[in-house]
Amino acid sequence: MSAGPSAAAGSPAGALRHVLSHLVTPLLMCIGMGLAYLGAFHAPQPHDLRVDVVGSGPSAQVLAQTLQDKGDGALSVRTVADRATAADHLRTQASYGAYIPGKAPELLVASASSDTSATVVEKVFTQVAAGQGAPLKVTDTAPTADGDPTGQGIFFLLVAVSIGSYASVAVIGGAGAVLRLRVRAALALGASLVVSVIGAVFAGPLFGLVDQGLTGLWGMAWLYSAGILLIGVGLHTFLKRWTTLGVMVLFVMLNFTSSGGIFRPELEPGFFGALHSFWNGAGFVEGVRSHVYFGGHALGGNLLVLALWFVAGLVMMGLAGLAEGKRRTAAAQTARSAVDEKPSAAGEARAVEEPRTAEKLSAAGELRRAGESSAAGELRRVGESSAAGELRKVGESRVAEEEEEMEEAVGV
Repeated sequence: MSAGPSAAAGSPAGALRHVLSHLVTPLLMCIGMGLAYLGAFHAPQPHDLRVDVVGSGPSAQVLAQTLQDKGDGALSVRTVADRATAADHLRTQASYGAYIPGKAPELLVASASSDTSATVVEKVFTQVAAGQGAPLKVTDTAPTADGDPTGQGIFFLLVAVSIGSYASVAVIGGAGAVLRLRVRAALALGASLVVSVIGAVFAGPLFGLVDQGLTGLWGMAWLYSAGILLIGVGLHTFLKRWTTLGVMVLFVMLNFTSSGGIFRPELEPGFFGALHSFWNGAGFVEGVRSHVYFGGHALGGNLLVLALWFVAGLVMMGLAGLAEGKRRTAAAQTARSAVDEKPSAAGEARAVEEPRTAEKLSAAGELRRAGESSAAGELRRVGESSAAGELRKVGESRVAEEEEEMEEAVGV
């Protein structure tokens, strides 16, 4: 592992400063992950969780109003006319539970929509049924695949695809920094293809997280991964060694917590619930759920979210191309200016020496010219050696920076 440019100077104090400065990144990651995960998950409480009470008579109306009042904002209770309407609301994710009162009360849920939401609803109506002195029958209208009994497999698939994507950003942005932007863009698209195939293998043949719709899942995984890689590689032009932290904020801290994979937004603080409506992780999780379990309901909106993040990646790559083009132009102008200044300095030196030369003997002039030739040769050799040293230092510095970026990808 490289000790970095500061340590290379041989000063223990410089090496210590170098290490301390690079500890800032993991410490910020620690703070960010704590704020994001604990802020989103430490105390899930329902708010405006939509449930239905089946029935149109006075008893159903009273029960719905009682639950609404006792819930104090936790539930949003409505009455529906019949079981078929309640089941349709569950299919379209317009509600997360439907209670059918009577001598044999029944609760309809859709665990594929969210197992944690179904659990909360079941807890509420188990108490309601117990108050009526009857056991509660629970019917799952949209169960998950056998390989995903908790309903959270899609979330962990999201984690795997995300890690593969943002870790690839560190490699392409750091080790591939010397490559042209179009080459890095091609590498990003290629890496996203590989990551999405790995995700599809995990979801289908390896763990059986889904039992249908695997091709569509793969397509959404590619679109999701490509968006992350293009945005990350583009950001590297501007953020350099801070890219890992920036990508983790976007695609881990804010992304995982707002995806709805563990708790839906109705069980989270409002900030994460708001992100759920347009963040790319939510687009992937809800898109896969819609495609696999709910007949494609609302799939178009989730695909639009993923597509917009992909477009944002293309825009970021375009901005990076403009910035890198300006830097190359500025560097070329600086180099030309340096070359132009050398003849000017040599001319000024000759102008000072010419009056003295005219006053001296021819033999002395010959000796002087010989001396000047020798001195010029020495200067040229010194200049070439200095230039080579500078180039070597630049190369070593770039290598060190790339190694540091790779080492700082601590989330990998």
